Amino acid sequence: MRPLAHRRRRGSRRVAALALCAACACVSACGGGADAGDDARAVALRGDASRGERVLALAGGCGCHTPEKGPVGAGGVAIETPFGTFYSTNVTPDEETGIGAWSDLEIARAIRGGELRDGSVEAPVMPYPEYAGMADDDLRDLIAYLRSLPPVRRENRAHQVDLPLPRLAFRAWRMLFAGHARPPETAPRDGVARGRYLTDHVGICGDCHTPRDRFGALERAMYLAGTPFGPGGELVPNITSDRETGIGGWDVGDLVNLLQIGMKPDFDNVQGSMAEVVDGVAGAPGLGKAPEEDLRAIAEYLKTVPPIHHRVVREATKEKEEDR
Repeated sequence: MRPLAHRRRRGSRRVAALALCAACACVSACGGGADAGDDARAVALRGDASRGERVLALAGGCGCHTPEKGPVGAGGVAIETPFGTFYSTNVTPDEETGIGAWSDLEIARAIRGGELRDGSVEAPVMPYPEYAGMADDDLRDLIAYLRSLPPVRRENRAHQVDLPLPRLAFRAWRMLFAGHARPPETAPRDGVARGRYLTDHVGICGDCHTPRDRFGALERAMYLAGTPFGPGGELVPNITSDRETGIGGWDVGDLVNLLQIGMKPDFDNVQGSMAEVVDGVAGAPGLGKAPEEDLRAIAEYLKTVPPIHHRVVREATKEKEEDR
C-alpha cells in the first residue's frame, strides 16, 4: 500500500485544504465508497493464506505497513504528504493494536472502501480507490494471509495532519475522487486482461507512476506518465509506451527482468521505493517472489498503454531547460 505522491507546492496545498473543507458541507451526509454487498460476497468464503502471500507479493509487499527492520505488517512507517505526516497502521492479527479483533468483512471494507470499524473514512494515503477493483478471490486470500502473520503489539501512531476537520475532509475526498469501481468475483486468469487488473488493482502501479493534482487525486489523463513528486520526493519514471520518454524501447523480457530482479536493460538497477517493491521489506514478499507468468502479464499490458510524451525531471532542471 503505497502513499500519495509527495508534492512541494505549498501554496496550492493551502488552497486545496480550504476547498476540500468547503466541500465537506456538501457531502457530510452522503455515503460513498465501495458497495457493502460486494464486500460481504467476497468474504462469504474462506480465503487461502498461501495464495494470499502471492497477492501480497504482487502488491509489492505492501511495504508501507512494514518498518525497515520489521516485523512484517507492524505499521508505524511515516508517510510524508503535502497535507501532513501519516503513519501506517498495524495490520498484524494482534487483538488490541492490530486487526485481530476485526471481522473479515470489516477488513474488506477498509481495503476496498476506505471505511474503518467506527464508520469513519481512512485518509487517502491508503490507496483504497485502486484496491476497490480487487477481485473477491484475491481479497479474501489476502485477508487470510494477513491473519497468518505473527501478531505484533504495537500501538498505531496518530497522524499529524495539516487539515481542519480531517475525518470530514477524508470523507469528502472519497465522495469526490474515489470513484465507484465494481470488483469482479474472480480475477482475470491470463494475458493482457490479467496484466491490466494486476497493474491497476493489486500492484496499483498508477499510485506512484501517475501524477496527482492539488487535491492528491490521480490525474487520469496522465496515466502512468511519471512524476517528479513521488514518495519521499523521488522521481518516478514514465512507464507508458512512449519511445523517447517512456518504456517504448523496452521489450516484454526487459520489463519482466526489472519486475523480477530490479535490473534495467542498461544493467543498472532500480533504487528507493521501487527496489522495495521488487525485493519486499523486512522479509515481506515483493514482486520478485511473484509468479513469472503474472509478471509477464503485467509487462504485456504495459506495452499496450498509450504513449504519453512526458519527460520526468526535477523542477530546477526543467526551469534551466526552459531558459535556454
